[in-house]
Amino acid sequence: MEYKKGDRVKHPTKEDWGLGEVLENSNGATVRVFFVGAGEKTLSLQYVQPIKVEGNEANSAVLDNLKISKSASGIKYQSLPQSIQFFLEEFPEGFYGDKFKEHERDYKEKAHALALELLGKEDFSGLLESEDYFEIVKRALKVANATNLIFPNQKMSLKDGLQSSKAQKNFCRALYSLLYGEEELEKRFADFAKVLEDIDAAKWTTAAYFLFIIHPDKYMFVKPTITQYSSELCGYEVNYKPQLNWLTYKSVLGFSEYIKSEISELKPRDMIDVQSFMWCIAPGTYHGA
Repeated sequence: MEYKKGDRVKHPTKEDWGLGEVLENSNGATVRVFFVGAGEKTLSLQYVQPIKVEGNEANSAVLDNLKISKSASGIKYQSLPQSIQFFLEEFPEGFYGDKFKEHERDYKEKAHALALELLGKEDFSGLLESEDYFEIVKRALKVANATNLIFPNQKMSLKDGLQSSKAQKNFCRALYSLLYGEEELEKRFADFAKVLEDIDAAKWTTAAYFLFIIHPDKYMFVKPTITQYSSELCGYEVNYKPQLNWLTYKSVLGFSEYIKSEISELKPRDMIDVQSFMWCIAPGTYHGA
């Protein structure tokens, strides 16, 4: 049988390998396939004939966004069942155990509560109407300082960039729109990113933090190293670039929804749980921070 690049297939006997995608046209003797449950495999067509799959059965978020790592880091594909195993080795009681609560959940929940108290929609709107930009900036910096998610030097860059009244006004209006605006998220994100660029504070941690801490039910935090590491482990392309851009952020949101769906057996509550899972799944990289 002939296999073409992009064909979706399944192994006839190894069900745990799951759905696969042909990586290049078969040469008649072998075929290279990336399987969601096993990573990249080269199959001898003399011994095995993958079964072609079409329609709804061929749908796969990770194969639709497939990334075959060619990085010098040596990061190899890790299936979600393997990742869940690594996570449970660190947190045997999962997302609902005392260890997870102490190390990962409590301080982010407290920061979320603080963010709602200081930057909730009603209060934020009132401060904007009275043009009290200084107070909004003070509150935003307090929310940023509530966790260790933004690096200290990046917190300082944000603070330094918000010294002038013009910068404060632009930041406050863009932040309110980002958090509560009715326009498409792409425009709201782009506008906020532009303000951060103008004040020399355009870092992913700062750009993604406020949406994450105010709306953890929907939006993912972006810490570049961990985001890239976990996406490479999962074979999911997040189109990462260090410059703030919509494609990367949109891809990270898609990746986080994929992870949340695939680890549903662990019952993640929100993106706080998913972000912690992403941090923990790389063997040897988690230190309970």
